[in-house]
Amino acid sequence: MNDNFDIDNLLVTDEIKSSFTNIIDSLGENSDREGLLKTPERAAKAMQFLTEGYDKDPNEILKSAMFSEGYNEMVIVKDIELYSLCEHHLLPFFGKAHIAYIPNGYIVGLSKIPRIVDVFSRRFQVQERLTEQILDCINDTLNPEGVAVVIEASHMCMMMRGVQKQNSTTTTSGFRGAFKETDTRNEFLKLISSSLS
Repeated sequence: MNDNFDIDNLLVTDEIKSSFTNIIDSLGENSDREGLLKTPERAAKAMQFLTEGYDKDPNEILKSAMFSEGYNEMVIVKDIELYSLCEHHLLPFFGKAHIAYIPNGYIVGLSKIPRIVDVFSRRFQVQERLTEQILDCINDTLNPEGVAVVIEASHMCMMMRGVQKQNSTTTTSGFRGAFKETDTRNEFLKLISSSLS
Protein backbone atom coordinates (compact mmCIF):
# COMPACT_ATOMS: atom_id res chain seq x y z
CA MET A 1 0.00 0.00 0.00
CA ASN A 2 1.17 3.53 -0.77
CA ASP A 3 2.73 5.23 2.29
CA ASN A 4 1.29 8.58 1.23
CA PHE A 5 -2.17 7.01 1.14
CA ASP A 6 -1.69 5.76 4.70
CA ILE A 7 -0.63 9.22 5.89
CA ASP A 8 -3.47 10.92 4.02
CA ASN A 9 -5.93 8.34 5.33
CA LEU A 10 -4.80 8.93 8.93
CA LEU A 11 -5.09 12.69 8.50
CA VAL A 12 -8.64 12.31 7.19
CA THR A 13 -9.50 9.94 10.08
CA ASP A 14 -8.21 12.50 12.59
CA GLU A 15 -10.21 15.29 10.94
CA ILE A 16 -13.44 13.25 10.93
CA LYS A 17 -12.73 12.10 14.52
CA SER A 18 -12.48 15.73 15.64
CA SER A 19 -15.80 16.49 13.95
CA PHE A 20 -17.52 13.58 15.71
CA THR A 21 -16.09 14.76 19.05
CA ASN A 22 -17.62 18.20 18.42
CA ILE A 23 -20.97 16.65 17.46
CA ILE A 24 -21.09 14.52 20.62
CA ASP A 25 -20.22 17.49 22.82
CA SER A 26 -22.68 19.77 20.98
CA LEU A 27 -25.48 17.30 21.67
CA GLY A 28 -24.85 17.68 25.42
CA GLU A 29 -22.86 14.48 25.96
CA ASN A 30 -19.36 14.20 27.37
CA SER A 31 -16.98 12.82 24.74
CA ASP A 32 -14.41 12.22 27.51
CA ARG A 33 -16.49 9.73 29.46
CA GLU A 34 -15.42 6.09 29.33
CA GLY A 35 -18.15 4.78 27.03
CA LEU A 36 -17.62 7.52 24.46
CA LEU A 37 -13.86 7.96 24.68
CA LYS A 38 -13.08 5.94 21.54
CA THR A 39 -16.39 6.55 19.78
CA PRO A 40 -15.22 9.47 17.60
CA GLU A 41 -12.37 7.39 16.16
CA ARG A 42 -14.60 4.35 15.63
CA ALA A 43 -17.25 6.52 13.97
CA ALA A 44 -14.63 8.17 11.75
CA LYS A 45 -13.31 4.80 10.56
CA ALA A 46 -16.85 3.52 10.03
CA MET A 47 -17.73 6.58 7.95
CA GLN A 48 -14.61 6.12 5.83
CA PHE A 49 -15.54 2.48 5.22
CA LEU A 50 -19.16 3.34 4.41
CA THR A 51 -18.05 5.91 1.82
CA GLU A 52 -15.10 4.05 0.30
CA GLY A 53 -16.95 3.88 -3.02
CA TYR A 54 -15.68 7.35 -3.89
CA ASP A 55 -12.16 5.92 -4.25
CA LYS A 56 -13.11 3.12 -6.67
CA ASP A 57 -13.84 3.06 -10.40
CA PRO A 58 -16.80 0.75 -11.14
CA ASN A 59 -16.13 0.79 -14.90
CA GLU A 60 -12.60 -0.52 -14.32
CA ILE A 61 -13.96 -3.24 -12.04
CA LEU A 62 -16.20 -4.48 -14.86
CA LYS A 63 -13.46 -4.15 -17.50
CA SER A 64 -11.11 -6.26 -15.38
CA ALA A 65 -13.31 -9.33 -15.92
CA MET A 66 -14.88 -8.99 -19.37
CA PHE A 67 -14.72 -12.09 -21.57
CA SER A 68 -15.65 -12.67 -25.20
CA GLU A 69 -18.58 -15.07 -25.27
CA GLY A 70 -21.36 -15.93 -27.70
CA TYR A 71 -24.03 -16.37 -25.00
CA ASN A 72 -26.89 -13.99 -25.73
CA GLU A 73 -29.64 -14.86 -23.25
CA MET A 74 -30.54 -13.12 -20.02
CA VAL A 75 -28.03 -13.20 -17.15
CA ILE A 76 -29.53 -12.36 -13.76
CA VAL A 77 -27.84 -11.78 -10.41
CA LYS A 78 -30.55 -11.26 -7.83
CA ASP A 79 -30.85 -10.63 -4.09
CA ILE A 80 -27.59 -8.63 -3.94
CA GLU A 81 -27.46 -7.13 -0.46
CA LEU A 82 -26.76 -3.41 -0.36
CA TYR A 83 -26.16 -0.89 2.41
CA SER A 84 -25.93 2.83 1.79
CA LEU A 85 -26.27 6.21 3.50
CA CYS A 86 -29.09 8.56 2.55
CA GLU A 87 -27.50 11.86 1.61
CA HIS A 88 -30.35 13.85 3.16
CA HIS A 89 -29.95 12.64 6.76
CA LEU A 90 -26.82 10.41 6.64
CA LEU A 91 -28.96 7.54 7.93
CA PRO A 92 -28.70 4.05 6.43
CA PHE A 93 -30.90 2.53 3.81
CA PHE A 94 -30.54 -1.13 2.99
CA GLY A 95 -32.08 -3.81 0.85
CA LYS A 96 -31.51 -5.87 -2.27
CA ALA A 97 -30.63 -5.22 -5.88
CA HIS A 98 -31.68 -7.46 -8.77
CA ILE A 99 -29.67 -6.98 -11.95
CA ALA A 100 -29.89 -8.52 -15.41
CA TYR A 101 -28.17 -7.99 -18.71
CA ILE A 102 -28.29 -9.61 -22.13
CA PRO A 103 -24.73 -10.02 -23.48
CA ASN A 104 -23.69 -8.60 -26.81
CA GLY A 105 -20.39 -10.41 -27.40
CA TYR A 106 -19.10 -10.03 -23.84
CA ILE A 107 -19.97 -11.44 -20.45
CA VAL A 108 -18.59 -10.26 -17.12
CA GLY A 109 -17.39 -12.23 -14.10
CA LEU A 110 -20.47 -12.65 -11.92
CA SER A 111 -18.78 -11.34 -8.75
CA LYS A 112 -18.17 -8.00 -10.46
CA ILE A 113 -21.86 -7.13 -10.52
CA PRO A 114 -22.22 -7.14 -6.70
CA ARG A 115 -18.92 -5.26 -6.53
CA ILE A 116 -20.25 -2.36 -8.56
CA VAL A 117 -23.37 -2.31 -6.38
CA ASP A 118 -21.02 -1.88 -3.40
CA VAL A 119 -19.02 0.87 -5.12
CA PHE A 120 -22.07 2.99 -5.82
CA SER A 121 -23.87 2.24 -2.55
CA ARG A 122 -20.82 3.14 -0.47
CA ARG A 123 -21.33 6.81 -1.24
CA PHE A 124 -23.88 9.34 -0.01
CA GLN A 125 -26.88 8.36 -2.09
CA VAL A 126 -30.52 8.49 -2.96
CA GLN A 127 -32.04 5.23 -4.16
CA GLU A 128 -33.16 6.68 -7.46
CA ARG A 129 -29.63 7.79 -8.42
CA LEU A 130 -28.11 4.54 -7.16
CA THR A 131 -30.40 2.62 -9.54
CA GLU A 132 -29.42 4.80 -12.50
CA GLN A 133 -25.68 4.70 -11.76
CA ILE A 134 -25.61 0.90 -11.64
CA LEU A 135 -27.71 0.72 -14.81
CA ASP A 136 -25.56 3.21 -16.73
CA CYS A 137 -22.27 1.65 -15.61
CA ILE A 138 -23.23 -1.80 -16.91
CA ASN A 139 -24.78 -0.38 -20.07
CA ASP A 140 -21.85 1.88 -20.94
CA THR A 141 -19.09 -0.61 -20.09
CA LEU A 142 -20.48 -3.91 -21.43
CA ASN A 143 -22.58 -2.44 -24.25
CA PRO A 144 -25.10 -5.29 -23.84
CA GLU A 145 -28.35 -5.82 -25.71
CA GLY A 146 -30.13 -4.63 -22.58
CA VAL A 147 -29.81 -4.02 -18.84
CA ALA A 148 -32.35 -4.10 -16.01
CA VAL A 149 -31.99 -3.02 -12.38
CA VAL A 150 -34.54 -3.25 -9.58
CA ILE A 151 -33.73 -2.13 -6.04
CA GLU A 152 -35.93 -2.76 -3.01
CA ALA A 153 -34.84 -0.94 0.15
CA SER A 154 -35.88 0.19 3.61
CA HIS A 155 -34.87 3.69 4.68
CA MET A 156 -34.04 4.46 8.29
CA CYS A 157 -34.86 8.13 7.67
CA MET A 158 -38.48 7.00 7.22
CA MET A 159 -38.39 4.32 9.92
CA MET A 160 -36.56 6.03 12.81
CA ARG A 161 -37.63 9.65 12.26
CA GLY A 162 -40.08 11.63 10.15
CA VAL A 163 -43.12 9.52 9.35
CA GLN A 164 -41.76 6.55 11.39
CA LYS A 165 -43.22 3.84 9.15
CA GLN A 166 -41.26 0.71 10.03
CA ASN A 167 -42.76 -1.59 7.41
CA SER A 168 -42.41 0.62 4.36
CA THR A 169 -40.10 -0.27 1.49
CA THR A 170 -39.15 1.65 -1.62
CA THR A 171 -38.76 0.02 -5.04
CA THR A 172 -36.94 1.67 -7.94
CA SER A 173 -36.29 0.26 -11.38
CA GLY A 174 -34.49 1.08 -14.58
CA PHE A 175 -34.37 -0.55 -18.01
CA ARG A 176 -32.22 -0.12 -21.09
CA GLY A 177 -32.26 -1.67 -24.55
CA ALA A 178 -34.11 -4.96 -24.88
CA PHE A 179 -35.63 -4.59 -21.41
CA LYS A 180 -37.71 -1.69 -22.70
CA GLU A 181 -39.73 -4.37 -24.52
CA THR A 182 -42.66 -5.56 -22.43
CA ASP A 183 -42.07 -9.31 -22.87
CA THR A 184 -38.38 -9.15 -21.91
CA ARG A 185 -39.05 -6.87 -18.95
CA ASN A 186 -41.89 -9.10 -17.73
CA GLU A 187 -39.68 -12.20 -17.98
CA PHE A 188 -37.06 -10.47 -15.82
CA LEU A 189 -39.61 -9.31 -13.25
CA LYS A 190 -41.14 -12.78 -13.07
CA LEU A 191 -37.73 -14.43 -12.58
CA ILE A 192 -36.66 -12.12 -9.76
CA SER A 193 -40.02 -12.63 -8.01
CA SER A 194 -39.93 -16.43 -8.09
CA SER A 195 -37.87 -19.04 -6.31
CA LEU A 196 -36.26 -21.72 -8.48
CA SER A 197 -35.73 -24.14 -5.58
